[in-house]
Amino acid sequence: MKNALSVDVEDWFQVGAFETVIDRDSWEARERRVEHNTDAVLSLFDEAGVKATFFTLGWIAARHPALVRRIAEAGHEIASHGWDHKRVFTMSEAEFRDDLIRARAEIESASGQKVHGYRAPSFSIDQRTPWAHGVLAEHGYAYSSSVAPIRHDHYGWPEAPRFAWRPVAGSALIELPVTTFELGGRRFAAGGGGFFRLLPYALSNWAIARVNGAEKRPAIFYFHPWEMDADQPRVAGAPLKSKLRHYTNLSAMRPKLLKLLKAHQWARTDEIAAAEQARLQ
Repeated sequence: MKNALSVDVEDWFQVGAFETVIDRDSWEARERRVEHNTDAVLSLFDEAGVKATFFTLGWIAARHPALVRRIAEAGHEIASHGWDHKRVFTMSEAEFRDDLIRARAEIESASGQKVHGYRAPSFSIDQRTPWAHGVLAEHGYAYSSSVAPIRHDHYGWPEAPRFAWRPVAGSALIELPVTTFELGGRRFAAGGGGFFRLLPYALSNWAIARVNGAEKRPAIFYFHPWEMDADQPRVAGAPLKSKLRHYTNLSAMRPKLLKLLKAHQWARTDEIAAAEQARLQ
C-alpha cells in the first residue's frame, strides 16, 4: 500500500500559529530560511529514495523560483498551497478564486510543471466554505487535500469523510483528507505535522499501518520544511501553546521522519489521487 507523502512549503514566519503576532507587512524584512530548509528535505528524500508532493505558496515561488525548479527537476510533484497562507474561510469566494489564479500562475512559471493539486493553508476548507471545492473544480484541479476531518482549535471539519470523496457532483475532483484514525468512538489526527513531531513515533507508525492494513486505504501525510530547523528565530509575544506546538522536537524531526519513510511505502499525492479516482468510479 502506497501512501501520499507531502510537504507544505512555507517559511517559519508564515505559519498559522503565529499569524496573530507576525504581520504580513513584515515578511519581506524577515530572514528567509525556506530555501535551506527545503533543500534539507530534498536531501532527506534522496536518502530515503522517495518522491513526494510539495504544496508551495505562490509567495515563495515568486521569490525562490530556482528552488521550485529544483524540486520539480528532482521528480517531485509541485502543487499549490495558495498565495500567502490566508485561510480559505477568511476569504470570499471571489477572493479565493483570485488567490488560486495568482498562486497557480506563479508556481507553474517557476516550476515548469502544470499544477493539478491544491492544499488549503491550515486545512481551512470546511463547513464554512461550501463554495470552495466548486471553485477548485471550475479551475480544473484534479484533487484537493484541504480537509482535516477532526476537531481542533485552529481548524477541522469533523463531519467530513475520513477517506477520499467527491465533493462536487458531476466533477472528477476528489478530496484527500489528511489521515486520522478512530479509537474508542473518537477520531484522532495521524497525518503528520505537529502531531507527528510532538507524539511518540510508535503512534504514527501504528496508525499508518492500521489505515493501510485493517482499512486498506492510503495514508495522507504532511510536514513543513521549518519543522527540521532547530535554529530558526524564536517569535516573541506568541501564545505559549503556539510556541510549544511550533518549537518542540525540531532537532529530532529528521531522524524520526527517515525512520517513518523507511517503514512504509510512499508516493506523490497525484499518484494516490489517480488511484483513488479510479476506485471511486
